[in-house]
Amino acid sequence: MSVETLSSDDFRAAMVEQLITDQRDKGLSMRPEVEAALRTVPRHLFTPDSSLEDAYSPNLAVITKQVGDETISSVSAAWLIAEMLGQAADAHEGGLSGLDVLEIGSGGYNAALLRELVGDSGSVTTVDIDKDVTDRASECLAAAGYGDVTVVCADAEQPVGPRGVYDLIIATVGAWDIAPAWTDQLASDGVLVVPLRTFGMTRSWALRREGHALVSHSQRLCGFVSIQGTGTHQMRYVDIAEGVHLRLDEDQKINPQSVGDLLAQPPVQAWAGASLAPATVLADLDMWLATRITAAGQQFVILTAQQDAIDAGRVDPAWRYGTPAALHDGTFCYRSALQWTDDKFDLGARAYGPDATTVAQQWVEHMVAWLDASTPAPVLHVLPAGTPDGDLPAGTVLDKRHSRLVLAFTPR
Repeated sequence: MSVETLSSDDFRAAMVEQLITDQRDKGLSMRPEVEAALRTVPRHLFTPDSSLEDAYSPNLAVITKQVGDETISSVSAAWLIAEMLGQAADAHEGGLSGLDVLEIGSGGYNAALLRELVGDSGSVTTVDIDKDVTDRASECLAAAGYGDVTVVCADAEQPVGPRGVYDLIIATVGAWDIAPAWTDQLASDGVLVVPLRTFGMTRSWALRREGHALVSHSQRLCGFVSIQGTGTHQMRYVDIAEGVHLRLDEDQKINPQSVGDLLAQPPVQAWAGASLAPATVLADLDMWLATRITAAGQQFVILTAQQDAIDAGRVDPAWRYGTPAALHDGTFCYRSALQWTDDKFDLGARAYGPDATTVAQQWVEHMVAWLDASTPAPVLHVLPAGTPDGDLPAGTVLDKRHSRLVLAFTPR
């Protein structure tokens, strides 16, 4: 059967099967109710300007509004939506049936999936600051038969009606902080699922309310269009060499020229001496490095690079789209590309500057410590700004505008 003869039902069924397989490969299991919602909602009606093939591509985010080169709104990739809905259902004992849900960021498709999941006894409200986006969401929801979803045009940094309290708040935009309105409107046993930037890295965190705090139940690596309005926090990029950049998201003070001068020096490479299987997931290692390096008083940053800069040998990062790096007392270091031997790999660090040998070895020791602890995942605690240090749990503290974040790791 050719692509031209496939129906929307065929494409949707193929998408869901691929999503189930991809989650299984990650060690996840798709919940039956999430699978049923994905099989029911006609995604192509929320991407009317796209082909059926694009609409049902599991890994494709369909852009719905741009200003210049900047993406303002999109229908998020199906794999990410499916995983976040799974996070929400897993964190809410008993699943999502009957819950009142607030979605922050409107594309329409995710709101329709939520409407299927909460059932007749639940409700879904979706909010976006952009009237073009909410008008489009309303039209698509109506066309798909979900006219009972409440669509609100407002800044979600403020309380959102019509309900005062929600059992689940799920954000489909990237946030830098947790707005007080979100915690104020969250039920006493509620769950907040939010793509939150910490140390310049975004994770989708499923957070349960525990008194005045929120504590994570799960986290997934992800990326989203940044939130607009009063909750915006501008991420900064600085050039340190041709095709090489630093991503600064926590008001770090970096002299680009100084780092660029260090990169011109011969590097020192250190290796952990590990022999790891390809299935080893390193996303948690990067967060581990961020907490250890910050606790040691170094300025943690994210290194990004264009492929031409890597090919020219200017840098050799673990991942060109975002690699942990730090500057401390005139020495610059980052996690380097993996070293493969047959079908196993080793972890390494590359440093530049007067203490390059010492710093690279320190980074390797941090990596070995993570491996020795059985590759633990981070746990996030969110408390209100102004919470005294003595009332914080153990971990690395990251202060935001409205909240104090504490990241900790529990050995497996």
